[in-house]
Amino acid sequence: MEKKNTNKKFITIFLALIIVGGSYGTYKYLHAQSHELTDDAQIEKRMNPIIPRVSGYVDKVYVKDNDFVKKGDTLFTIDQRDFKIKIEEANAALVAAEGSFEVSKADISGALASVAVSDANVQSAGGNIEAAKIRLGRLTSDYNRYNNLYKNHSITKQQYEQALAAKQEAETQVRILQQQQKASSFQKSVIEAKSKVSNKQTEVAAANIKRAQAQLEAAKLNLTYTVVTAAIDGQVSKVDIQPGQLVQAGQSLFQIINNASAWVIANFKETQLNKMVEGQKVTIKVDAYPDYDFQGTITSFSPATGARFSLLPPDNATGNFVKTIQRLPVKISLDATNDPEKIKLLRPGMNVDVDVHLK
Repeated sequence: MEKKNTNKKFITIFLALIIVGGSYGTYKYLHAQSHELTDDAQIEKRMNPIIPRVSGYVDKVYVKDNDFVKKGDTLFTIDQRDFKIKIEEANAALVAAEGSFEVSKADISGALASVAVSDANVQSAGGNIEAAKIRLGRLTSDYNRYNNLYKNHSITKQQYEQALAAKQEAETQVRILQQQQKASSFQKSVIEAKSKVSNKQTEVAAANIKRAQAQLEAAKLNLTYTVVTAAIDGQVSKVDIQPGQLVQAGQSLFQIINNASAWVIANFKETQLNKMVEGQKVTIKVDAYPDYDFQGTITSFSPATGARFSLLPPDNATGNFVKTIQRLPVKISLDATNDPEKIKLLRPGMNVDVDVHLK
């Protein structure tokens, strides 16, 4: 009797296990037809790197590890003394450039006045030449008349010589005036050339003023960069800087994590992507908070597998080829229906389980 009872119990337990296992297997099979799962997924958040725009020595640090900050809060300052000296140098350079410009303007004014005087001299010489030519014509006519009268012995030799002397004097006067006109024209051309040079010097001086002004503005701007502020609201990471430490422009010092928004990057096998499309709903379980299910939506698929973005991507054309299933990063955004306070608890890098609802 005891053996029969034992057999009955064994058969009952065995049948129960078959029923439970079959039910579970059926459930998993049906679930797999409408779901894709992966545990290769992590939380992501925007991490704003703190990078100084100028080099210098740290003066004061106003935040500590893991502090919460608001946009515009001062994180740390850089010693401003060197930058204030740069502003003074730029100011001095601007004053010197403005002085040079004023001198150049004065040179141009003097050159223009000289050109006007030279032009008046040329015009005056031209008028004198015309008057001298008229006088020469009249004296030439008188000479020709006196010459004929002298040949006829109608006048004395003295009268003839006086007419000749007057004609020669007029000719000499015309030549002198013409030479003076040429000298005035040459002087005018020289002064005009100097005026052009002065004008170029003025343009250079004006350009120097603009350059000095730009250097002054750059020096003032660099001074503002000595105060490093938070660009977003968030939580500060580990602050690994100390007063007196030299920091370089472009050096990433620490980060601010924006806790207001988060998303998930899930790495699915390429064999799981057949039925996955953008817009499908996703259930997300975070290992740190297993009692709360986050809801999300597939937003986009990576343009390449994760291996292609690695430092040394695999090259299947070399060596022995071994086929390996690749994974493709999929971005999943968290829906607005999630509790904002729960989202703030999430930290970048946390592991999550992702369940994509295919139907």
